[in-house]
Amino acid sequence: MSFNIYNSITKKIERFNPIEKKKVSLYTCGPTVYDYSHIGNFRTFLFEDLLKRWLIHLGYDVKHIMNITDIDDKTIEKANKKGVSLKKITHKYTEVFFNDLKWLKLIPASSFPRATNYIDEIIILIQKLIKKKYAYLDDSGSVYFDIGTQSNYGKLTNLKSNSLKKGKRVLDDEYNKNMAQDFALWKAHKDIEGEIFWDSPWGKGRPGWHIECSAMAMAELGENFDIHCGGVDNMFPHHENEIAQSESVTGKKFVNYWMHSEFLSIDGDKMSKSKGNVYTINKLKGMGFSAESIRYQLLSSHYRKKITFSKRKKDEVDRVISRFFNFYNLLISRKANLIKGVSYPQEYLEFCDKMNNDLNVSGALGIFFSWMKGVMKKIKAKNISDKGLGEAWMFLSVLNDVFDFIDVKKNDIPNDVRIILKKRMQAREVKDYVLSDLLRNELEIMGWKVEDSGQGQEVFKNK
Repeated sequence: MSFNIYNSITKKIERFNPIEKKKVSLYTCGPTVYDYSHIGNFRTFLFEDLLKRWLIHLGYDVKHIMNITDIDDKTIEKANKKGVSLKKITHKYTEVFFNDLKWLKLIPASSFPRATNYIDEIIILIQKLIKKKYAYLDDSGSVYFDIGTQSNYGKLTNLKSNSLKKGKRVLDDEYNKNMAQDFALWKAHKDIEGEIFWDSPWGKGRPGWHIECSAMAMAELGENFDIHCGGVDNMFPHHENEIAQSESVTGKKFVNYWMHSEFLSIDGDKMSKSKGNVYTINKLKGMGFSAESIRYQLLSSHYRKKITFSKRKKDEVDRVISRFFNFYNLLISRKANLIKGVSYPQEYLEFCDKMNNDLNVSGALGIFFSWMKGVMKKIKAKNISDKGLGEAWMFLSVLNDVFDFIDVKKNDIPNDVRIILKKRMQAREVKDYVLSDLLRNELEIMGWKVEDSGQGQEVFKNK
């Protein structure tokens, strides 16, 4: 069963062949810790989590490195604005980020390297680039990468050679121009930056953003590794510059597969502070969103498709999440989790075919929903064998291992609620709708909402 992914650098769907059998080296661009991460950032982080979970399901040992950018233009600006140390700012937002990851149920990376811990490695890379004449020192003490030395610069984003402007330099870490320019590897210290600097062969200063990722990736994963992920907004200039400087240093291919997730909008609009729609995880918690609801909105569409996150979808998504939850509890009530010696239903193989086609989640979930509906009908009609129940538990377990849409630890239905639900189901079977409504009201008072569907009772907690 092969896994095929879209490689951003070749613009083709390719069969995934890792460098080392059954092992995957994965690097993902983590947060710049100067502020709270927002839902747009987590669209990318959750795609990367899904990729890793699927690779693990396929039997790969995944070494995942997610960097923490704790020194760049933004972190310095924030520290100066607040009048506090850089370390205090970056520590605060790093801890918030880790808490958000945990709440959203992302599997932690194998390592979270911080740029400030790799200054020596960065300096060594820059020295090599200067020695090989791919970089140069200017009068101010800053070091720039010479784009003019690159005949194939722009291969990730298809920049044309006529956009290369020899001698044009840019000191900023980020720039939104479709024009390649010599970019800073090392930035000479400025008085405004105070005590934020490191000593180097070129004087006091600090690294540029792009060289940080090359240094951390190669230190943790080697000069050539399997997969590098990020959002499409990082393709230029960040990933383009990573490729140029890394391959110039080593003479080797930097990354075998590049994967990028598309943009996310909020209710059809671009996210912006002026519109008040920059949703942090803490803000979404306050709006009553569950981790599972957020995961579903961000994972139920293909990672290369632009999507809209909407608070108006919350109730609709909560109902979808409740269907998974109810199915889980229905199988538990039939002791399906205790049945041994069974395999997967045929639909599981169809599900895998979709996921192995560049993570076609909409196709995979469509197969699961259709299958789940059929199983629930069989259970309701008491027309399912122990083997069928065991297969259902196996398939559901895979779904939740990969997507984590069911809160199996905190949202389990209490026994007293189960008893009332059973009484209500019996009342509906004999068409005693008066008793059915009374029991529904009782559950409502207890904090549980019940809806009737073709698959039976669907129950979920009131928010």
